[in-house]
Amino acid sequence: MKRGTDTRVCVVGAGPSGITTIKALKEVGTKDIRGYDLQDQVGGNWIYSPDPAHSSVYETSHIISTKRFSQYSDYPMPEDWPDYPDHRLLLRYFQGYADEFGVTEHYSFNTGVESAEVQEDRTWKVTLSDGSTETFDYFVAANGHHWNPRWPDIPGKFDGEYMHSHYYRTHLPFRDKRVLIIGAGNSACDIAVDISRHASATHLSWRRGYYVVPKLMFGKTPEDISYSSRHIPEFLRKRLFKVALRLSVGRMEDYGLPKPDHAPTESHPLLNSQLLYHLRHGDIYPKGDIEKFDGSTVHFKDGSSGEYDVVIAGTGYKITFPFFNYLDYSEGPVDLYLKMFHPDYPSLGIIGLFQPQGCIWPISEMQGKLFAQYVLGRYDLPKDVRKRVQKEIREIEKKYLGTPRHNTEVDFHTFHKRVRKEIPK
Repeated sequence: MKRGTDTRVCVVGAGPSGITTIKALKEVGTKDIRGYDLQDQVGGNWIYSPDPAHSSVYETSHIISTKRFSQYSDYPMPEDWPDYPDHRLLLRYFQGYADEFGVTEHYSFNTGVESAEVQEDRTWKVTLSDGSTETFDYFVAANGHHWNPRWPDIPGKFDGEYMHSHYYRTHLPFRDKRVLIIGAGNSACDIAVDISRHASATHLSWRRGYYVVPKLMFGKTPEDISYSSRHIPEFLRKRLFKVALRLSVGRMEDYGLPKPDHAPTESHPLLNSQLLYHLRHGDIYPKGDIEKFDGSTVHFKDGSSGEYDVVIAGTGYKITFPFFNYLDYSEGPVDLYLKMFHPDYPSLGIIGLFQPQGCIWPISEMQGKLFAQYVLGRYDLPKDVRKRVQKEIREIEKKYLGTPRHNTEVDFHTFHKRVRKEIPK
């Protein structure tokens, strides 16, 4: 396998993970870097369009992690920006970063990768959407994992409008309608809050209990609290955070939500300061798990039912790669070392395929730097890489809920430190 600066590298995706990887490759002197993206500009998932598109950003989207813990290490967000910037500011940030470091010029926009096939010599034959083919020494998948909707498996048929949250853009089409949102993720809850001000009825269906964490607790953000307590043993940190959350917002059952059966840190954080407010004010009505659809009626497992005009599935995304026919993480564990290296494909890099209890981008930056050193020949995979992959999988199974949503879950500070330590000095 070829190493050094005289290599040819393909990077798929012009979102936050792709642009920082190209920057890292440029910094070590890689001579031939080519990026591809389906959209017409840098920004990935943060390119808002009022029409359904690759992006899942809706009109009122804000980041759920603060700018302090979301920015790249050498490109800070402006001091006068709010703690939680909206999608417009974030698009400006990523495009400014790409222009500042000469990344944009490496991309071919409006160009998709149809297939990427590894050859016997470990190079990659890449077929593009225009029918042309290119050969690369390394292939980097940084195409994100918030684009292929995961639909719930519900018996029956719903006769009203049935859509996934990926296609939600604004509350306007739902005025005076009876709306049911399915899901306990950040998007589902944001959409419930957004719609509740305009719909005639807004109901939120959860299968199990989760903790709703406000974006401010005792005047501090959850990330500030996490950072200040990072040196406390994990078992004690879990207990302290649960107590702090209880003192801050009370019990989830007090809002009509199911009681969580796990610690707050054992599932992906649901950060929302408005959901609990609207639940207590009756603007959003909590519902349990769904039993079946029957025309415009939705039957719930507690024996209740409701009539709805619209059902929105805020049930997350499948992890899939449309250009691979041999890697699919839509259900099972992710068998990648540091969530980026596959033992069977040493010339492949996957950047940003993890879900931190924090923000992806600063860790993607570290992964990009590590991959650049790998291409350069200054970093090698450990000889026991397969054992280490299995250890990572067991850690996830031990620490987090056993659902597809949590197959890539990591602790922000721990994982950031782990990847950073691997980067040669």
